[in-house]
Amino acid sequence: MSDPAAEPAVLAFDGGSTKTDAVLVSRTGAVLGRVKVGPSNHQLVGVEGMLDVLGQAVAEVTRQAALSADDVPVADTGVYCLAGVDLAVDEEMLVPAIEEKRWCGRTLLRNDTFAVSRAGTSAPWGIGVVCGTGVNCAAVAPDGRSVRFPALAELSGDFAPGGSWLGVRALGLALRAGDGRGGDTTLRALVPAHFALPDAESVLTAVYTGAIPYHRLFELAPVLLDAAAAGDQLARESANTLADEIVAFITAAVRRLALENEAVEVVLGGGVFDTDDKGFHERVEGGVHAVAPEAELIRLDAPPVLGAALIGLDAIGATQAAKDLVRDALTMT
Repeated sequence: MSDPAAEPAVLAFDGGSTKTDAVLVSRTGAVLGRVKVGPSNHQLVGVEGMLDVLGQAVAEVTRQAALSADDVPVADTGVYCLAGVDLAVDEEMLVPAIEEKRWCGRTLLRNDTFAVSRAGTSAPWGIGVVCGTGVNCAAVAPDGRSVRFPALAELSGDFAPGGSWLGVRALGLALRAGDGRGGDTTLRALVPAHFALPDAESVLTAVYTGAIPYHRLFELAPVLLDAAAAGDQLARESANTLADEIVAFITAAVRRLALENEAVEVVLGGGVFDTDDKGFHERVEGGVHAVAPEAELIRLDAPPVLGAALIGLDAIGATQAAKDLVRDALTMT
């Protein structure tokens, strides 16, 4: 490429437990290549498996950009926002492994929650919360200080770890209503109906024997939230517990970065936030505004890989026009 401004500048990844989204962008914000490949969470596929998946992505985006993947570095800056980067020991292990590939001149490794946050904020700082199967939070202050959480479910003190917890709770409430340990709830009928089974005990048996994979219980999270919206008291109490856990993450980030009096943007990503349960959204919003009255809550409507690309463009000092261009390009696709 004859124009240096049009050459690859940022290679960005949003890597998860089911898929990895990668883009190659220029300093001017032009998208030169984009691909989706398999999972790259090293906790699930191992370090070598992670490197293999990232390598597949590098090969494809460079092919799209009419470059050779063997001609490294591919870009000045590589931004790897990956699920499973939860503790400092993960960074200590993964950064050298990635740098050995020489895909980029500089390696920026982040938890994937940082990509969610940056994809929704109008500036390089703000707070991001992901609540899907699990829950996590990451935040960056105006001066660049950052906060993150391990998000290892009960092991790291997460008392209501996301939609997976909510789904399992739905079955539990249905079972307790049937055996006398708990109060009456519409979940007693809604849970088995979701799986086309006669009762909650049949669902339990199916999960126990493997006829229903355990992970399918996570499908019950929206069932519980719908029940809460319809007035079911026990479902409401569980929905409130998860909402309060989300608020606890955000509150901790706000206080640790001294953002109480800032108009901080709080980006909400993940499937749980798709619920139409007004009470759930109001509880989250009310809890956030109790600690940060000027905070603006934003529902993410862009792919997280945009955030990874913007982190890279921030790092190289790209213009706002370049950031706007890549945002437009990746939001429309």
